[in-house]
Amino acid sequence: MIDKLTAARTLREIARLLTLSGADRFKVQAYDRGARAVEGLVEDLDTLVIEARLTEISGIGKTLAATLEELHRTGKSTVLEKLEAALPPGTRELSAVLGVPRIKALQETLGITTLTALEEACAAGRVRGVKGFGAKTEAKILADLRALAAAGDAAPGPARALLFAATAATDGVLAWARALPGVTRAEIAGALRRRAEVVERVDVLVAAADPAAAEAAARPAPPAAGVPVVLRAVEPARFAAALLEATGSEAHVAKLRVVAAHRGVALDAPAAAGALPPGAPGPAGEEELYARLGLPYIPPELREDQGEVEAAVRGTLPADLVAHGDLAGAVHCHTLYSDGRNTVEEMARAAEALGLRYITITDHSPSATYASGVSLDRLKRQWEEIARTQEKVSVRLLRGTESDILGDGALDYPDEVLADMDVVIASIHNRMRMDTEQMTRRLVAAMRQPRFKIWGHGLGRLLERRPPIACRVEEVLDAVAESRAAVEINGDPHRLDLEPRWIRAARARGIRFVISADAHSVPGLGALRWGVDMARRGWVRKSEVLNTLGVEEFKAAVRP
Repeated sequence: MIDKLTAARTLREIARLLTLSGADRFKVQAYDRGARAVEGLVEDLDTLVIEARLTEISGIGKTLAATLEELHRTGKSTVLEKLEAALPPGTRELSAVLGVPRIKALQETLGITTLTALEEACAAGRVRGVKGFGAKTEAKILADLRALAAAGDAAPGPARALLFAATAATDGVLAWARALPGVTRAEIAGALRRRAEVVERVDVLVAAADPAAAEAAARPAPPAAGVPVVLRAVEPARFAAALLEATGSEAHVAKLRVVAAHRGVALDAPAAAGALPPGAPGPAGEEELYARLGLPYIPPELREDQGEVEAAVRGTLPADLVAHGDLAGAVHCHTLYSDGRNTVEEMARAAEALGLRYITITDHSPSATYASGVSLDRLKRQWEEIARTQEKVSVRLLRGTESDILGDGALDYPDEVLADMDVVIASIHNRMRMDTEQMTRRLVAAMRQPRFKIWGHGLGRLLERRPPIACRVEEVLDAVAESRAAVEINGDPHRLDLEPRWIRAARARGIRFVISADAHSVPGLGALRWGVDMARRGWVRKSEVLNTLGVEEFKAAVRP
């Protein structure tokens, strides 16, 4: 047996190693599309394998089906093992900061096969002596390594799960917890409830008349999405206060205790003074606890001690954070014209079924050869297809592009072509290892282009796989604020970019946002929910999100 998330990770790793080995881009795309297809499955993957129906899945051909069948049968992939064997030792690890040619050069001259050895060699000044390297390159590698370490990606550590994977496991976790003896209520707490991009555990709080018995019955807890499940039980009267404490963050709860002490109020939590005696009724919910402190309810997504308690005390906490139901349109959607898995009509009908009022068709621009970027002649055919599809559906179709930001900051496609579009998303997909100075100049130049553009997946991070690009983010945001531009909050569950701290920095500059799905398939439209989570973590209000507007207002706001 194999779960779909493990299968998708294997397909994506094959795609990554194919890229490193210089394989044909169409082959790479096939495995990437297959990974997205498997992640979006509604039907059980094991059932599809057993019934030999894998090729019924859009994006899964005979080759990928054989890989999935082998994974199901043996837990291994011969394709992946052969790719690993063909690449220089340590390539999987070193590729986080180096390309294959440089990996080979360092192995042949210095015998480097790990990130630790690479960092030691850079720190000792030995890398600059290798042909093709220099002091500047050595410093850049060292900076990349330290950024990688700061992001938690360089050294082995606790297992971590992405938000979407941990969320997918919550129904099963809660069903297990609610079936424990004496349990009357169970809720997810911790970082997952705060919608953190990556979690190291799934926290569950349960109410039970005999908490010790419930906790004993819960041991050992089954893992979820590859991370541990940590269950805590309390008496029903203490549930609200315990949920507040278990949700955290620790710094947020500590700040609430300061407010409580200042106002002479005792929070009903085990760590707080004045805990309730046995049998006494507890607060009805967290809302009552905040009200006892004279504060409005603070949503879990905001509880990171980023000024939310102070704002609540001042009465300036946003009361109208954007919600999923506020979105009127799906922005940043790909089709078969580039690296998407569905036709224009299929994407349109899916958006229509979700109750959305418009969808932007924004396939990749010509320079994105890795993703079958749309040439001018194919763009004309796409626009003709959009027009034909519009006659069949009620959802409005807006034509646009995800234009590559070129090395000098120019946008792909001539200006006269961009002018005929409804929406332009400007993103970086190549030359991502530019140094901080070069990348900052590139992005600032792009944001200052006269056409209105949406800065797409701004820092290019891939959670647990690729660190953000190096640039002076605040300088880029200053350029966005001064230009005809908006910032995308990308809901792709592997990106979630920009991260919340930079979203807050953008808000401080009065920048407007678009919450996007970055959808490459019909199931991918569901990624809007993750974008909303990140927007809320960044304190974004409904009025600050352009795709909460009706179609004509949205078109006017983003017109190139």
